[in-house]
Amino acid sequence: MRVAEFHFNPDVKPDLIFNSFCYEPENIYEKRVGNLFLVGLLKNALPKNKKLIENLAQIIKREYYRPKSLAPKIALKEGLIQANNFLEDLGKKGDVSWLGNLSFLALGIKGNVLNFSKVGEIKIFLFRGKRMVDVEKRAKLEKFEPFPLRVFGSLVSGKIAEGDSVLILTKEVFDFFEREKIFEEIKEIGFLDGKILKRILDEKKREVLEIFGICLLISFVKEILPKERSVFLKKISPAKLKLGEIIFQVSNFFKKIKSLKPKIRKVELPKLKFNKKIALILIWALILISGYLYSFFEEKKEIEKYQGILIELQKRYEKAKEGKDLEEIVNEISPLLVKRMPEKLKKEFSLLNEKTIERLFQIYKLEKIEPELVFEFKAKEFIPQKMIFFENSFYFFNPFSDQILKFKKEKEAILLEAKPNFGATFDDAILFFSKPDQLIFLKDSQVSKISLKLPYPNFDPSDFFIFNKNLYFLDKKEGRIVKYPWQKEIFWQEPLILIENEKLIGAKSMAIDGEFWVLREDNKILEIFGEKIKKEFDLDIFPEKKDFSKIFTLPNLPYLFILDPAQKRIIILEKNGQIKKQFQSEKFDNLLDFSISEDGKTIWILNGLKTYRVKL
Repeated sequence: MRVAEFHFNPDVKPDLIFNSFCYEPENIYEKRVGNLFLVGLLKNALPKNKKLIENLAQIIKREYYRPKSLAPKIALKEGLIQANNFLEDLGKKGDVSWLGNLSFLALGIKGNVLNFSKVGEIKIFLFRGKRMVDVEKRAKLEKFEPFPLRVFGSLVSGKIAEGDSVLILTKEVFDFFEREKIFEEIKEIGFLDGKILKRILDEKKREVLEIFGICLLISFVKEILPKERSVFLKKISPAKLKLGEIIFQVSNFFKKIKSLKPKIRKVELPKLKFNKKIALILIWALILISGYLYSFFEEKKEIEKYQGILIELQKRYEKAKEGKDLEEIVNEISPLLVKRMPEKLKKEFSLLNEKTIERLFQIYKLEKIEPELVFEFKAKEFIPQKMIFFENSFYFFNPFSDQILKFKKEKEAILLEAKPNFGATFDDAILFFSKPDQLIFLKDSQVSKISLKLPYPNFDPSDFFIFNKNLYFLDKKEGRIVKYPWQKEIFWQEPLILIENEKLIGAKSMAIDGEFWVLREDNKILEIFGEKIKKEFDLDIFPEKKDFSKIFTLPNLPYLFILDPAQKRIIILEKNGQIKKQFQSEKFDNLLDFSISEDGKTIWILNGLKTYRVKL
């Protein structure tokens, strides 16, 4: 087994933490469960969560290698249960900032069997010859009993053979591999190890310096070799020698020359020795002076270069008419703000940057706001993840609890006896869906249930919407939209696969107003009419899109609403793709969900344990 770790620009972004851990068995007991590999990434990380990834790794490792006779799969399951308990305890203490921001994968390998569980957007692939297999989709899935705040909730098992390679990628690195067609290169080669992958990445050095995350490669070969870790870092200009330091050193050396004269006379050193010492001192002084002069002229040249860049950027700013032109200016200024240059010149760059961003805010209709806090949960009572606003009441739920918390004038806890994954309004009631097939009606705090017929085995919907009383489910794994047509006498008819398209694979969210609006994994939006894709648009937006999580609309609303946790904003779009408005706030540090008032004039935003109100 050969292991190679690639870390792309670690520690560059303070709010992005990622790491990988590779453990080999150290004794006869640990050999029973084999090797353990862990990869974790935390977005929008708060300072208090700096060691979250490391703590999770230690908990899982400790339980996995605990000296007891367990099968590898059971040992990994025990580790994941303890990891769930750890995260649950954090939630009870009020720390839920990691919810929606954590991606983590735990992989155990013993012999030719691998077992893994993951949360978030980490990808895992197996390469066998020229074949590339998505392990998560193809391998056998085994669910285990969830805990109150279940994060890791299923295990995947599969088999490997000699010559195979397993590739684990965090999301941004996966997107980079797709964009640069690295997967195609690997498949053409027919075998993958660390040296081959490093060679491929070395050919794309400039592009690699712009991404962040992890690639972990495990190659299954006979020899056992130590793991290799490659760290790709953005280049940083070396510090230059300061003028004051050079003058001080040269001055000291000349003082030493003077102080040597009386000593030389007293000791009466041979003339040759005296000349040698003086020569060495003079040579050293000349080197220092030469270094100073070189540094002085180089620094002057650098300053002249930056002045030229500033003048050029100012001209481009005056001529810029489109947002893209201004975005290019901001992207060019950003790395210059950390360069060493005279303070006055740096201030001019900062001023130009601020002016450019201000114009971008106007073009892209972005408002920095101070949202109104409506109320805040206590983590010991309830940890919300989703919300619905209906008939002047708030309904909060999460897929790890069988309770709904209703807020109107007072707080009311309603027991559903099923853990709801999704919810939506239905006439004068709310419908919740609990996987795999339970529909739960909630009307006037009264609960009733019915079971739906599954459209196919392994039906695993990722989103749910109600339109004209018909039920619609998005299955991102299969790239399908399933419809349950409404029929009053029997509630809903037999399910049918309404739309099936590979462009729906990996889709994040869906909304319906007569047309289907689907938010893809790459943050593009599909407009689907009937069964055909009518339009696919990629938003031209500032700040740049990073990780959209939800799209929403209703037939009576003229806009699309999009949640962007990574950029701490809500985006409101015309249905032709034009930006109507953006709301951004530093308080949106853990955006989970939102709901729109029935008149479409108020957005209710769930951010961690807090609920905010924003007026349109």
